[in-house]
Amino acid sequence: MILFENVTAGYEGHTIFRNMNLQFPDNPCIALMGPSGFGKTTLLRLLAGLMAPESGKITGNEGKISFLFQEDRLLPWETALKNVALCSDEQTAYHLLKQMEIEDVHQYPGEMSGGMQRRVAIARALAFGGELLLMDEPFKGLDEGLKKRVADVIKQHAPRIVMTTHDVQEAAFMDANILHLDSLAE
Repeated sequence: MILFENVTAGYEGHTIFRNMNLQFPDNPCIALMGPSGFGKTTLLRLLAGLMAPESGKITGNEGKISFLFQEDRLLPWETALKNVALCSDEQTAYHLLKQMEIEDVHQYPGEMSGGMQRRVAIARALAFGGELLLMDEPFKGLDEGLKKRVADVIKQHAPRIVMTTHDVQEAAFMDANILHLDSLAE
């Protein structure tokens, strides 16, 4: 169980959460929803340990955590296969890329569409593994049918997921409990 106790956090003097108490539902997938600027990405960064709270404590996020950022962050000088194999072996990378419907695993990011790059980034996050997968707007650039198929693959590989989205349908594809942040942000 992930628990935030009296967490205060923000950026450059701007407080986003003040004395926030939050218990994540015991569900394999949680979708954080709320308008832009209400702290969804900040919450993921706190969960990942990429950002420390100014005060309070966070528990239950121990162990190996994989993070899919809003930006794909692929290495442009490596092929899709090599980008994913950075986190695993080539056989696992190849299998995940095929599940993500990437036909030519030897393409470089600059040769791929935005949706293809996104699926390579998802495959890399899955290849990294861990107890918790954090995903920031995971389905951007994907059409509706592809979102559903990619969601099914993600659910096969990740034991626990916290994701951000603006789209209720994306949360439904992931069978997620929705957590609205509107009431939590300062």
